[in-house]
Amino acid sequence: MNAPWKPGVQGNRDPFAAFICDDAALDVLRPVVIEMGWQPEKCNKGGLRNAVQSLSISASPNILMVDLSESGDPLNDINALAEVCEPGTVVVAIGQVNDVRLYRDLVASGIHDYLLKPLSPGQVRDALANAQAVFANPKAHEPSVTKKHISTAVIGTRGGVGASTIATSLAWLFSADEKSPTALLDLDVHFGTGALALDLEPGRGLTDAIENPGRIDGLFIERAMIRANDHLAILSAEAPMNSPLMTDGAAFVQLEEEFRQAFEMTVIDLPRNMLINFPNLLSDVNVVLVVVEMTLASARDAIRILSWLKSNAAHVQPLVVANKVQAGVAEISKADFEASIERKINFTIPYDVKAATNAAKLGQTFADANRSAKAGVAIRDIAKSIMNVGEGEVIDGAIKPKSSLLGKFDLKSMLSGSKKAKEAPASAQA
Repeated sequence: MNAPWKPGVQGNRDPFAAFICDDAALDVLRPVVIEMGWQPEKCNKGGLRNAVQSLSISASPNILMVDLSESGDPLNDINALAEVCEPGTVVVAIGQVNDVRLYRDLVASGIHDYLLKPLSPGQVRDALANAQAVFANPKAHEPSVTKKHISTAVIGTRGGVGASTIATSLAWLFSADEKSPTALLDLDVHFGTGALALDLEPGRGLTDAIENPGRIDGLFIERAMIRANDHLAILSAEAPMNSPLMTDGAAFVQLEEEFRQAFEMTVIDLPRNMLINFPNLLSDVNVVLVVVEMTLASARDAIRILSWLKSNAAHVQPLVVANKVQAGVAEISKADFEASIERKINFTIPYDVKAATNAAKLGQTFADANRSAKAGVAIRDIAKSIMNVGEGEVIDGAIKPKSSLLGKFDLKSMLSGSKKAKEAPASAQA
């Protein structure tokens, strides 16, 4: 429906068609249609399901009006309509249910407008004129010629380091602050929190994509993704735990391709196991955030991930982000951590449990709920740096090897040393 517009497809299409359930609405609609210069014969008797049946064997019009009054499941029927509509078709729905949630859901599914019965000539005239303007001026759907698409993958070295929190915050900042059309792809199919952080239901979009990769196109993206704001859409899933992930990864590659066409920014919440199983996920990624905590285990896994990136995705710009940092209580000092991974930590986000709790209570992303907090400011700095990387800036995170490389790091002694330090006060008291 309101999918990316494709020039040249409108030549053999009718300018308008309608499928209306009752005679009263038809009597209001037909005179307005004549005023618009269209054929009143295109105002058909029958509702949304009649529209699906008719358009399955004929080209969809430029502007389509459908009546939802006889539909028991409007959202499901709209999805069926999307399957038979040409990309770029502007759909105006009418119905008799005055429900704000239904309106929002319909708009999120690709409907341009929703008119409430009983219809008035002025109401219909304004809606059709607006729909005509949208079809004639599809600039919002044209690919950007001035901005490069930037794809960012966020990978946590350990579970719980906050990679998902950073991913959702970045996606929100790109869309809300930079006004850049942004896609958030949460690839934690079973336990993803991307939709939850945005106070949304995850839907079946990602599951449908995995099960039917051949159906992935601009129209699928428009229908399957859930809108978080005017510039942000999320694709996620909440698959049952008894449903293993069965895919060769083709769906992920196709999704990224469609995202490049439809958005300026893509943020991928990428679990470590997905990186291992589907290394081609990074083939078109520009920036990889490696999210770490100041622990021995995280240092070890950061080394492994950075080494893998160097060997298998040399084109990406890696940025190391230390999250939940507490002064004086870290298992490893910043200097020792940087020496072990042989590069600088690019960004440090302080630990702020109150800010995290505040975001959860408000149903907002961390960055949106805590703009004045130091942690929120740090995430905005990361967002700005990613935008700069897209403009060609390279952030050098490498450091010269020192004598205390990981190969010479005695991790066991460090760990035992920290234990002894903790035990020392007790011995002194004795």
